Amino acid sequence: MGKSNSGEEVGLSADERAALKEHLQEKKKAARRMSRAEKEAEAARDVVAKIAEMPDEDRVIAERIHAVVTAAAPSLAPKLWYGMPSYALDGKIVCFFQAASKFSARYATLGFNDPAKLDDGSMWATSFAITEITPEIESRIAALVKTAVG
Repeated sequence: MGKSNSGEEVGLSADERAALKEHLQEKKKAARRMSRAEKEAEAARDVVAKIAEMPDEDRVIAERIHAVVTAAAPSLAPKLWYGMPSYALDGKIVCFFQAASKFSARYATLGFNDPAKLDDGSMWATSFAITEITPEIESRIAALVKTAVG
């Protein structure tokens, strides 16, 4: 634990500690000796299993996002990242789905990390709130993901 500017003790919330614990378990699992293809197949199964565990409102969105991302950008490899479904290119996370239930938020999020090629001038969005999934939203996600991978 550290101290805030006001001298108060600060630390991770229970949700943040849980996410960190999931991340450490993911790294441990990934370190086991397997071929690259075996690791990627297991990682993809882990993503599907994580999505299946989500509350209905998050699961419906996550299932569609997973289908759209894997169809729009087959070069992205599904894997868990801090307990969230994510999609990596050359081992680097390009985008991820954060369920609303993950941190008790009012909406789910589709986020993009630095490797995503979404640059648009001096400022661009890297995170998108999603409250429902529609064909229009799916099209927008597919376009973003295709742009993100170049």
